[in-house]
Amino acid sequence: MRGSLLVNRRGLQRFRQIAIAAAGSVKIKLLLCCCIAFTLFVLAGGAADFIRWTQQGSSADRSSFSGKGYAILMNTWKRYDLLKQSISHYSSCGGLDSIHIVWSEPDPPSETLVKYLEHVVQSNSKGARQVELKFDINKEDSLNNRFKEIKDLKADAVFSIDDDIIFPCYSVEFAFNVWQSAKDTMVGFVPRSHWLDKQGKKDYYIYGGWWSVWWTGTYSMVLSKAAFFHKKYLSLYTYEMPASIREYTSKSRNCEDIAMSFLVANATGAPPIWVKGKIFEIGSSGISSLGGHNEKRTQCMNRFVAEFGRMPLMSTTVKAVDSRQAWFW
Repeated sequence: MRGSLLVNRRGLQRFRQIAIAAAGSVKIKLLLCCCIAFTLFVLAGGAADFIRWTQQGSSADRSSFSGKGYAILMNTWKRYDLLKQSISHYSSCGGLDSIHIVWSEPDPPSETLVKYLEHVVQSNSKGARQVELKFDINKEDSLNNRFKEIKDLKADAVFSIDDDIIFPCYSVEFAFNVWQSAKDTMVGFVPRSHWLDKQGKKDYYIYGGWWSVWWTGTYSMVLSKAAFFHKKYLSLYTYEMPASIREYTSKSRNCEDIAMSFLVANATGAPPIWVKGKIFEIGSSGISSLGGHNEKRTQCMNRFVAEFGRMPLMSTTVKAVDSRQAWFW
């Protein structure tokens, strides 16, 4: 009798072990399925976003936009395929008044390129708005060219963008709306930071890249490779910025975007605004991928601090998010 009970108990224990193992296996499988489903959801969302910005005249159709618009100031350099792709995309965005291509190459743009881009812009300029396309030709090759004053600029808002970066039209429109609520500051998609490193009695500032922003949640600049600012800063950069800073950025071929951030912060006494947006890089990596990039930017910052006589940049943790497009916000 005892032997029979012992066998039954052992059988029951064995059954419980099997049941627990089976339950654990089911939980693991469910967890894996959830992870796979979430990954597919994210990838599908990214693919959908990629398709959305390549489609012409979607939710950001030009005819649906009303009110004063903005001008695009696009920097380019011997990347005609990227330039064509960018112009084709942005010329379909609602609210766009004009496109100004900053041209600093030795030779002027070819007639074929000009006619092609004019045709693309005209084809995308549906409805009441007709986008104006202009090449701003510069005799010398300098990074300062991207901030030269434009005499006949009608729009107050300038969207400074590189030719190898694409943002969906709805992201550009949202950033423009954010800028309209704070027209004196810079509003952009690419944040950067700085922090103070005391070296004896001297203040020394360190440039912080994207990972610094990600880790701390704090930033003090938005790069002009993708940012809105008021057209008055083009005039201030051209005529009021210390000539030594313009000469330095031209010779070093770096830091003109930091100089613009210093200029705006010095004029406003306020931080910029970082806007969340999906970015698609359609070109190869730029100078930021080269070795010693952050060190060079750190040198720029401390030189500019000396020129301005103080550190004008202000840190913030504010981030503008379009809840209509964000699943998590």
